[in-house]
Amino acid sequence: MKRYLVHGLYGFLLLVVAGFFLHASRQSDAAPVKPAQVSEKSDTRQYQIRTFDLPGKLSFAGEEVPLHQRELVERLDREIHTNIYWNTNTVFLMKRGHRWLPRIEAILIANNIPADFKYLPMIESNLENAVSPSQAVGFWQLLKGTATDFGLEVNDEVDERYHPLKSTEAACKYLRKAHDKFGNWLDATASYNIGMSGLERRMEEQESYDYFDLLLPEETSRYVFRVIAIKEIMEHPERYGYIVPEKHLYEEEPTKEIEVTETIPNLRAFAREQGINYKLLKRYNPWLRQNTLTIKKKGDSYTVLIPKKEKPVQTEDLRPKKEG
Repeated sequence: MKRYLVHGLYGFLLLVVAGFFLHASRQSDAAPVKPAQVSEKSDTRQYQIRTFDLPGKLSFAGEEVPLHQRELVERLDREIHTNIYWNTNTVFLMKRGHRWLPRIEAILIANNIPADFKYLPMIESNLENAVSPSQAVGFWQLLKGTATDFGLEVNDEVDERYHPLKSTEAACKYLRKAHDKFGNWLDATASYNIGMSGLERRMEEQESYDYFDLLLPEETSRYVFRVIAIKEIMEHPERYGYIVPEKHLYEEEPTKEIEVTETIPNLRAFAREQGINYKLLKRYNPWLRQNTLTIKKKGDSYTVLIPKKEKPVQTEDLRPKKEG
């Protein structure tokens, strides 16, 4: 009996102690938490968001961008600040642009298209072989019908929308046709997003024939200002806080051309014969969509790029230095 009394007393004491800590815990939860004392000066130094003045005058493809209405200024303001603060994306546009823009610009100039259109694939695809939900493909985001209309080959084996330079040729043909239709490059730029018939329909419905005076779907309404903003940032990166040393930019990669005049039944085996792997073959020739390449008729040929042997990429050694 005594043993049971002792155990009972012990259990009662445990309940009392547990009740005390539970009450203290509830009191602690209910007590207001004092904010940390951070000096205003140190907080401002660590984290700053600033805004930027807009350029007083802008042009695209040799045509002045009208900024006579507050609404137009605000649309430009949105796109410039959106792309300034989309840091990683804009940095990698600069890096990839160093590799691709000179070659794209050369094709544009050869086709009498203003060089400013080199910025269009930057907003279309970030200079990557992207595929959109609507199945627009490549640097220039071409739909299959548009691509074939303007001379590209698109089938199960070969899709030249994935060829950055050949797709640029097709885009030139589109832009020339759009300019001939609308009479200026800014409207031609808008039509690249909404289509020539889509832009023309809205012009007729609203009885207004200038992109900047039209009520358009949001994507198209932003589109021309996006490319203008990218042009401004790419041409004046330091003005907007971007410091990208030349050694960090991506260079054009050395390649050699191989003319293919006979069907290749196995591209993996072909890659090994060239001293490379299949991954590298597809890296330099993303327009190859299967493991075969068929020459359909006599006289046809394809040009395949093979990487030349190059020096290793030099990167800064970031490992901690051992003392002593």
